[in-house]
Amino acid sequence: MHRRALLAALAAPVLPAALAACREPPLAGQEDPTFDHEAMSHKLAAIAERARPGDLGVAVQDLTTAQRAAVAGEQLFPLAGIWTAPLGAAVLAEVEAKALSLRETITVEDVDLSPPPSGVADAWPGRRRWTVEELLKQAVAAGDNTAADVLMRRIGGPGAVTAWLDLKKVENLRVDRYARQLLPEQTGTASFRADWRGQAWRKAVLATPEATRRSAWRDYLADTRDQTTPLAAVRFLEALNQGELTSQEDRRRLLRMMEAAAGDRLRPALPAGARLAAVTSATPWDLGLAAADNTLAMVRLKDGRRFALAIFLKASPLEEADRDDLVLEVMRLVLQAAEKAGR
Repeated sequence: MHRRALLAALAAPVLPAALAACREPPLAGQEDPTFDHEAMSHKLAAIAERARPGDLGVAVQDLTTAQRAAVAGEQLFPLAGIWTAPLGAAVLAEVEAKALSLRETITVEDVDLSPPPSGVADAWPGRRRWTVEELLKQAVAAGDNTAADVLMRRIGGPGAVTAWLDLKKVENLRVDRYARQLLPEQTGTASFRADWRGQAWRKAVLATPEATRRSAWRDYLADTRDQTTPLAAVRFLEALNQGELTSQEDRRRLLRMMEAAAGDRLRPALPAGARLAAVTSATPWDLGLAAADNTLAMVRLKDGRRFALAIFLKASPLEEADRDDLVLEVMRLVLQAAEKAGR
């Protein structure tokens, strides 16, 4: 069987029908609404106006009621580095299907190395052998491009990941290229090579003529590959939460990795007792532009309610601190509305 077909056919965990039925989310309106979605969408649109000339797209979903609010929810945005979360789910699905073992050891060669961030590349050639579990933690928790590329190749490549997501009804979330391919195309540099690890990569990018880099960024933003919509990203989190992608044990495993990845950027918006699992990714500031700044987050409030958020900012002239403030404003709007409804 073709590798892609194998991944699609074997990925789904086998569950008793009654248990699977219990995991179906109630329809919106079956429970008391958490927020006024029309009012929230209007407030999100006001924040999006302040983000211009960059494009802001946001989707939020109450994972208990399936209630959603969005602005630019169907617009395409570059995935950037948040593709490691869907990749992690696909890898764990392969493990459940017994097509892969977390204890399997993979040898990383020079041709496997990818641009930063990558602790695996930084450790090479002093360390070459890694278990699948180690690579998975590096990919999801640390955003390691080499670890992610090695794992994606092991399970059949970008097309296999996208096909598996489509099978699971997570549509409009496309993984089309390895980071080793995408990042040089994104920045207009030559093909990545081993001696461009670490800081040498940034020097190689800045040595590329500005006109070439600017043209590469325009092409990257216009490309339909490796893109998603805010609503599709939230759908991925819904499917993960509902146990549609992995077993509950592996769902918790992936969420722990996402908790480790969350860092401090979003924490000022969290209410007391909340837990955060998130992956964030931003392209480097270059030529007065951050091409992509993305946040994929699942928040569990103290009372047990869970919310999925996808925040995408494209072609933004805002510097990092201002983008942080914008993302925090979106997070606070959503979580304050949730807290108010829970009282």
